[in-house]
Amino acid sequence: MRYIEATSGTPMISDLSCQVQEDRCVLRWHWPPGLRAVYIARTAADIAPQAAAHQPGSGLKLYTREEYKANGGYSTRLEGIGRYLYTVYAVLEEDGEPLLVRQPAGDNEIAVSTGRAKIRYAVQYKNSWFKPVKAVTIRIAAEVPVPKEALCYVKKQGSAPASRDDGMMFPFVSDFAAGATVLPPIEVGKQEYVRLFLSDGKQYGQLYELIPM
Repeated sequence: MRYIEATSGTPMISDLSCQVQEDRCVLRWHWPPGLRAVYIARTAADIAPQAAAHQPGSGLKLYTREEYKANGGYSTRLEGIGRYLYTVYAVLEEDGEPLLVRQPAGDNEIAVSTGRAKIRYAVQYKNSWFKPVKAVTIRIAAEVPVPKEALCYVKKQGSAPASRDDGMMFPFVSDFAAGATVLPPIEVGKQEYVRLFLSDGKQYGQLYELIPM
């Protein structure tokens, strides 16, 4: 099994769509004339589909035109939480070897969301009579593992930050495991306040929901 690039004469998938029905999604697409089968891949949405080319056949499912007609599309169960990219490859054959067609326009790709994972957090302060600073402890409870790049904390003088741009932003240095995490205390000024935010709302807002405890 290997990949080939699409050309003007290569059969290509088009009009790929997805209908979510409870815990399943149904993929449908237009079959080019003469194409008898496809391979379907599912990868995390933040991984380029071309990465699958490094492991031909890994995570791919063969699906025939007859199966498609009998089932009214391709139905698969939605598992886990996050966004996944489904890619439908037209498959040809050369000397008995399957050839999967890569399409440059992305018409054979569609992203599907299985819901947002909840990240609950709490910020606790502890003052000291003898120091000009106070200790801040951040507690996080995540439904799924969360990469450190997804979260940041913001420090602001006088009041709690209203957004990640409302104060001084700091990244985290370690990923977060699923479950409860208590971070080592940090010190801030007695009139400074801390709040957690998604570091990039556009990128991570579809994956995670940040909720104060």
